[in-house]
Amino acid sequence: MVTPQLPQTHTSYTSMAKQNCRSKISSIFSDGFLFAGASIVALLVVWAFWSFMSTSPNADPSFLTTSADHNSALKTQVDPVSLGFNLRYDPPDPTFYDDPDLSYTMEKPIKKWDEKRRQWLNLHPSFIPGAEERILMVSGSQSTPCKNPIGDHLLLRFFKNKVDYCRIHGYDIFYNNILLQPKMWSFWAKMPAIKAAMIAHPETEWIWWVDSDAAFTDMDFKLPLDRYKDHNFVLHGWEKLLYEQQSWTSINAGVFLIRNCQWSMDLMETWAKMGPQSPEYDKWGEILRTTFKDKIFQESDDQSGLAYLLLKEKEKWGKKIYVEGGYYFEGYWVEIVGTYDNITDRYLGIEKIEGRLRRRHAERVSESYASVWEEQLKEAGYGRYSWRRPFITHFTGCQPCSGDHNQMYSGETCFDAMQKALNFADNQVLRKYGYMHKDLLDSSSVFPVPFNFPA
Repeated sequence: MVTPQLPQTHTSYTSMAKQNCRSKISSIFSDGFLFAGASIVALLVVWAFWSFMSTSPNADPSFLTTSADHNSALKTQVDPVSLGFNLRYDPPDPTFYDDPDLSYTMEKPIKKWDEKRRQWLNLHPSFIPGAEERILMVSGSQSTPCKNPIGDHLLLRFFKNKVDYCRIHGYDIFYNNILLQPKMWSFWAKMPAIKAAMIAHPETEWIWWVDSDAAFTDMDFKLPLDRYKDHNFVLHGWEKLLYEQQSWTSINAGVFLIRNCQWSMDLMETWAKMGPQSPEYDKWGEILRTTFKDKIFQESDDQSGLAYLLLKEKEKWGKKIYVEGGYYFEGYWVEIVGTYDNITDRYLGIEKIEGRLRRRHAERVSESYASVWEEQLKEAGYGRYSWRRPFITHFTGCQPCSGDHNQMYSGETCFDAMQKALNFADNQVLRKYGYMHKDLLDSSSVFPVPFNFPA
């Protein structure tokens, strides 16, 4: 996919031109047995050679070079064509997994994580190509049934939405529905899951946390990773609101991208000290309430805790944290949901004119059509007041599982908005399967998409 040209904020941005190339399975037919036999022999030779190279514990790892700066991404000097992971090879050489002192919990820090990851990758060379852009999405919800009668249904649909996005773009996903550390409840529960995911997936460069109540509403858009190449943490927010007005709502910690590196391990260790498992939890509640005048509750929460680190320890943490305000890295649902109908009409209008976008195609090659869309969306803008599909719609305050929504709006308003967002996204997926919802408030009915639709 060609990454959209996003507006500049506070760092330089170069469009990504990297593509995920997948192997093709070709069917070769011949009238002669001789040709068929020769083809099979050749195929076996190639397969044997690749099998030997990818399973050899002595394979030369010199093509993996990492920067001396442990905060930088893994850089590879390999052809971007993915030859596939060797899932059946785990050499007997000792790794960090064999260390009895290794702990997945938040209480015990991990040190020299960059070296440990690098060693593991060198022992598993089939995972090296593309490592610097590899993403694991992590999300989760509670282990017990929802109090809201339709809460479990809504969480299922939100989960399906994330699975759809990951399948289209080739990402893995880990969904956790248990408190890994019972004392770290509520919004703090994400941290143990993220640390465990980092350890369980040393082949992954980025962990992408997405709250259970956030929905992808632009299935084509991909994160502009090159924009974040000098950073280790990305979240949505407004720097002016943070540094000038000192508001705890200047950032949103419900969706963020965190690099799988030692810097991130250190950040989470510091951040978690503000959590409910810490003996300093009550003290931090007072500090955060005093620091952020618009924070009306005493409880120490993850979002104001991170805002505090940005505000008070900017030199230590801020240089590696990218506050993304150039597009809807996540967007407040109240200002977004009402735009879906207009956006749908604008996109259909483009498709009526641009025949390439009406062409039926396999879901696997969906990314190849993104560049065509970008040609047509140059004037669409980003964020509020644009007519581009919002990347992520976040239902902050709706509490779909408990039903204890913010009193600013009704439960019916939340439900209708969630239904519209999920069906708006689902239409982008179902279109590849030949169907669409006619009404965004009708989740149970679809119509077969006619040929050359919408012309």
